[in-house]
Amino acid sequence: MMVYRDKHILSAQQLRKLSEHKYSCFSASLLDPLLQPWWNWLVAQTPLWLAPNLITIVGLILNVVTTLILICYSPNGVEPPPRWTCLLCALGLFIYQSLDSIDGKQARRTNTSSPLGELFDHGCDSISTVFVALSACISCQLGHYPNWLFFQCFCAIALFYCAHWQTYVSGTMRFGRIDVTEAQFSIIAIHLVSAVLGPEFWLTKLPYFDCETRFLPIYVACGVDSILALRYSKCILTEGCGKNGSSVAGTSVLSPSIPLTLVVLPALMIAQKSPQNIFTEHASVYIMAFGMVAAKVTNKLVIAHMTKSEMGYLDWSMLGPGMLFLNQYFNCIVPEIWVLWFSLAWGTQDLLRYCAQVCLEICQHLRIDLFRIPYTPKGAAPSHPVTASVSSQSNLGSSADKNGGTAHRKSKSKPH
Repeated sequence: MMVYRDKHILSAQQLRKLSEHKYSCFSASLLDPLLQPWWNWLVAQTPLWLAPNLITIVGLILNVVTTLILICYSPNGVEPPPRWTCLLCALGLFIYQSLDSIDGKQARRTNTSSPLGELFDHGCDSISTVFVALSACISCQLGHYPNWLFFQCFCAIALFYCAHWQTYVSGTMRFGRIDVTEAQFSIIAIHLVSAVLGPEFWLTKLPYFDCETRFLPIYVACGVDSILALRYSKCILTEGCGKNGSSVAGTSVLSPSIPLTLVVLPALMIAQKSPQNIFTEHASVYIMAFGMVAAKVTNKLVIAHMTKSEMGYLDWSMLGPGMLFLNQYFNCIVPEIWVLWFSLAWGTQDLLRYCAQVCLEICQHLRIDLFRIPYTPKGAAPSHPVTASVSSQSNLGSSADKNGGTAHRKSKSKPH
């Protein structure tokens, strides 16, 4: 087992580059301008002592917990979940989306902007993407069509990775007119339909069409996924900002394809070749297990972008999928479900320990706290002024302010 505390993850050069990082973003989202008044009102009600990263993590926890409750009632996406669990998921996702949108505003409001905020936001989003996609599929009872369930969940995971891949190549995060905010509210709508009309609604036949209602959001999602994939591909292949069209780190623009392939390809092979139908019988556990691996790989890509460094291809989180593959190779000498649960446990602890160590190293370098900000009540003398160097090194709000005040740390890169 890798012991992160005995080894620095980020080198001195990476920490120096991280301090110099400037967030660059372009957004043409349709819904963001409409939601700005709500976000501005919400952040105005937020206490000044509340740290931006604490806002982010609270939203993530609510989103994950509500999805886990849904999973408990329909682990394979076949059984219709109770209506209240769908309503809970809709509420959890709305709260997460709102808090994810105001954390950057809170950072600027409290003068605590830092590169750590952007990284922490993207890290939380990489985990949330897995649970949001899975919850939408369960709400539609997509478990009746395991191949569609697999496709939709891994499309969401892969597109989130590709959003950061194009950022690693071009140096700027770009959002189209239909992107993550629109996707999130579409999924909220799916949950609300299931809550009001019941999950059985998705099994009804569409008038004039010989298909079930649940295929309507599937086809729409496929169309949006295709558009996003084409946009990311064009950016990756033609907009490299490094020397000779390379990435921000001067590496090949295609190099990030290797870690993504090492996650998606084994997931597909193991699911298709399983003699015990491991994916069909345990879809939620399977998606979460590989989702944690994908989240770890995505976090490493974000760090590579922010530190302008080369991304490693292999990772300890891939141990679980590797064991699943070897177990199948030796005719499943161990029940696959045992290995799958081990993969989920291993991947989760590896991701959390990695993120904790990275945050610790950055906090020590920037001399800031992760979940606490220096707060001085009115009338009291300041005892812990914000470090000037941190503020000057992390003016992350500038580019976002040009886009209608969008939060500088707001990660809008999880298309589903």
